[in-house]
Amino acid sequence: MAKPSRIQVLGIIGSPRRGGNTEIIIDATLSGAEIAGALTEKVILNKLNINPCQACDSCSKTGHCIQNDDMHDLLKKMELCDLWVLGTPIYWWGPTAQFKLFLDRWYCPQHQNFKGKHVILAIPFGGEHNKYARHTVGLLTDVLNYLSMKLVEIILAPGMNNRGAVRERKNILEKAYKAGQKAIQMIINS
Repeated sequence: MAKPSRIQVLGIIGSPRRGGNTEIIIDATLSGAEIAGALTEKVILNKLNINPCQACDSCSKTGHCIQNDDMHDLLKKMELCDLWVLGTPIYWWGPTAQFKLFLDRWYCPQHQNFKGKHVILAIPFGGEHNKYARHTVGLLTDVLNYLSMKLVEIILAPGMNNRGAVRERKNILEKAYKAGQKAIQMIINS
């Protein structure tokens, strides 16, 4: 599959709640990227069939995962994109189960193709202090560093207990929008 000439952005929503804070932040980020000239797409993990990694090492031995699920197509899509906007709310100081399943499946030979990809993290959570996101931020920044990816921005949204509450926090949505623009400029200039 040939890589398109325009910058490709993929928003990946790890929240099971449609129209919630995670999706709203990712939509704002994608809007900023579109204004800067990128093509965008959004994926809802909860709508996909992604099975857990079985730690069988089949992917290392054969180059293929034994799972027959939607992760194969998602990995191909991820490889074609220049920028990922990864979003998950905080559940018990960590990412959602949907997001963790997705992340665990990065344990495959394809993750070598992630090197140099740009990433924006969108993390809303109910607690009023950023400390509630520290484990998720640490996990994701460690993974991105390990894979030699480029973290553009972390958008934290504390105090997001109610669906859509982030709409009242214009500063967070503006940060997300500008992060989308900034990332496209970084990619253009790299």
